[in-house]
Amino acid sequence: MVERLKPEDRAAGLNALPDWHLCEGREAISKSFKFRDFKEAFGFMTQVALAAEKMNHHPEWSNVYRSVDITLSTHDVGGLSVLDLKLAEVINRIAGGS
Repeated sequence: MVERLKPEDRAAGLNALPDWHLCEGREAISKSFKFRDFKEAFGFMTQVALAAEKMNHHPEWSNVYRSVDITLSTHDVGGLSVLDLKLAEVINRIAGGS
């Protein structure tokens, strides 16, 4: 079973994730992505959805035209876990390091 990250592990993980930040008021991380158009944003979301399904770890997200906002937290542990850090790495790779 996955466990909630200790503060020092959370800090180290965030240092390795450019532009991801802790959400105010909850133990979660988030990042905003911008694309050229809706088609590119939706294609990105499709790739992330497939990767998330494979990991059985799903993001909270929203999309408006060319913008995608993603928040990650492991609800089963009430905060951040290694799954969130791994999914964030995958998302960054899919986005091309955006």
